[in-house]
Formats: sequence, structure tokens, C-alpha cells
Amino acid sequence: MKIRRILATAVAAAVTTPVVLLSAAPAFADTKPAAPAQTQDQNQSIEDLRRALTKAQAAYDAAVVAEAKAVEAVEALDKADHPLKKAAADAKKASEDAAAAKVAADTKLADAQKALAELPADAAPEKKAEAEKAVADAQTAADTAKATAETKATEAQTAQKAYDDASVAAFTALATAQKTKKEAAAAVDAAKKALDEALEEQPGEDECKVDESLVTSVTGPKKITAGTSGVFTFKVTNKGTKEFGNVVGWADAFDLSEDSGKHIKLSWSSVTSPKWQALGEDDYFSSLSAVKPGKSFDFKLKVTVDAKTPAGDGFVFGGAAYVNKDGSCSEPNGSDAEFGIVKAAKPGKPGTGSTGGNGNTSQQGGQSTTPVNGGTTGSTTGGNLANTGAGSATTSIALAAGAAVVLGAGAMVVVRRRKAGADA
Repeated sequence: MKIRRILATAVAAAVTTPVVLLSAAPAFADTKPAAPAQTQDQNQSIEDLRRALTKAQAAYDAAVVAEAKAVEAVEALDKADHPLKKAAADAKKASEDAAAAKVAADTKLADAQKALAELPADAAPEKKAEAEKAVADAQTAADTAKATAETKATEAQTAQKAYDDASVAAFTALATAQKTKKEAAAAVDAAKKALDEALEEQPGEDECKVDESLVTSVTGPKKITAGTSGVFTFKVTNKGTKEFGNVVGWADAFDLSEDSGKHIKLSWSSVTSPKWQALGEDDYFSSLSAVKPGKSFDFKLKVTVDAKTPAGDGFVFGGAAYVNKDGSCSEPNGSDAEFGIVKAAKPGKPGTGSTGGNGNTSQQGGQSTTPVNGGTTGSTTGGNLANTGAGSATTSIALAAGAAVVLGAGAMVVVRRRKAGADA
């Protein structure tokens, strides 16, 4: 099924993971006080809440689709051309016709018996034989008509029961879908409330600016076979007139029927970090180079679906923001893509018609068709900004800055603050 695109506010919430930079020079440190140690834990908690909101919204969207399909199934059953309804109607008519034929046969038998009984005692033998044959023939016809009527009546009952059972199942499914949708809506409201409350409790920090020139997209295979991988391209494009000093990204993937960490694993690579690197819920990645106006930078996201994953729908999304040398930053922007999960064909049997993804599981260079122009390429082993504890994301970006590939001479800690009243 084609799942509706997640509402814009939810997508924004999914990808607004705070972009953390480290103040590496005294000049920056003088003008930018270091955040308290507890800020890292607060930021991590907010990231978890944003992910929870995204998944809750995705579940709600899936529930809306399921409810619509359930309504469609109920309405279809009421149409005269529905196979089960038509079969029940045809069987009922056949039963009624057979019953009428039985009545006619019984009447004919009675008439033949009466004619035989009314023959005079001195009737000619041939007349008596003819009357007896008429009774015998009428009896055979009556017996046949009775058997046919009984068979048709049974078939009518069976067809009607099949229709009734389908109706009960359809209405039950609709009730379940409506309940699921209601629970999913409540989960979205609860996730939004929790995120809003957490954002209100954040200490005062700088606000990253909305920059519509930062454009993202996620493209890749429409289907992935369980037990294989599919490679998606997460493209970040600079459609503005100013250079993006460095692009920091975050991504996640999950299937809509199971917990995201149970069946689907995610890894990333790029032209500046060509080796595939595992990407968990708390991990980040970086372009390690500037993105000039009119240019793009590609990250590759490899979605690996294990063989036990049930057939259904999958979802991958990524977000990115930039941070410049002067400490200015953008509000993160994100995109998503959906894909179907299909089961692998059993040995010796024909396949499903899909190879499951593009099969591109080699290390990815990440070079965009609109190549990055300028900036430092950085280390091919850098760029994995993994959060393994308090301050780990900051430390990783600090290392990139120390390698003079992210912010050059120095960097700053910039964490996006959601002010009271801002949309999540």
C-alpha cells in the first residue's frame, strides 16, 4: 500500500536533531559560554522524543490508510456486483426456482395418481398400463425435483453464510481499524505534549535560522526483499547564494509493522567517508566539506532488512543542517522515502518479481550528480559523529574540527532551541 506522506510538522520534528559543534578556539569560547553538563542529556532526551513523535505519526498515517481500506471493504460488500453477494443472490434464486419445480412435479404426480384411481374397473388393460406408467414417471420426476430443491437450498444457505461471514469480518476489521486509529492519534498527541514540555524546559540557547535554500531529498528502491539491502541517496542541495560551511546529517529507518531496531539496520557512506559505517538512533554523519551555492552533496544510506522481516511497508528518512565558521546554522530540513518489504522466494520456486532493492551494497562514494565544489574533503575515516554517551556527538565534531575539515580554525557549540510556541 502507498502510505500517505507524513505531515510536514511531523517530518520537521523527526529531523530537527540539534546540530552540536564544539568551541575549539579561545575567541569563540569568550563569546560563547559552554553549556552545562546536563545539557547533553537533555538534548539526547529531546532527540528520543522527536523520534517517538515521528514513529507515532507514521503509525497514525498507517492507521488512517487501514481504516480507509476497511471502509472500502465494507462498502464493496454492499454492492450488487460483489462476488459473494452475487453468489448468494444467484444461489437464492436457483433455490427458489428448484422449489417451484418441486411443487410443479408434486402436482403432476398427484394428478397422475388421481387419473389412475378414477379409471373404471372394466377399463382396457392398455389404458390402465398407460395410467400406471404416467404415475411412475411423475413419481420419478417428483423425486428428482425434491433432491434438486434440497441441494439448491443447501447451496443457497452456504453462499449466504459465506457472505454473512465476510460481512462480519469486514465490520470487525473496520472496528479494529477505527480503534487503532484512535489509539494512534492519542499516541501522537502524547508524543507532541512530551516533546513540547521538554523543549520548554531547555536552557536558553541560540536559535538556528530557517533557510529554505537548504533542500533535501531521499530516493531509492521501491521494494527491498527480506534478507537483502537497498541503497538510498540522501541528497543535500544548496540552492542559495551563500556557502554551507559543513553539513551534518541524521537518519533512521524502520518497518511499520515492527520495532525499528528489530529487523532493519542502517549504515551510511559518502565521498569523504566511503567506508560503510553503522548508523544507530544516536549517530550522526557529516559532509566534512563545504557545499557551495548551486552544488549538492550526497550521502548513501544502506537499509539492510533481515530475512525474518514480515512483508509490509518500510520507511527511511533523513535530516540535515549546516553550520558555518561564524557559528551561524540552519534549522534542520528533512525528507523521507517509503519502500515495500517483500519476502524472499522459497528455494526451487519462482520469485516474487522483485529483486528487493538495487543490490548496491558496496562502499559508496556519495558523489552527487551535481558535485560538491570547494571545501575540504576531509579524512576518509572521519565523519562518524556517533553519540555513545554524554558529549560524544560534540567530541566527534570536535575531532573533525581539529582535523581542519569542518570549521577550519575554530568552531562553536550551537544547539537549536525550540522557543515557547514554536512548532515541533
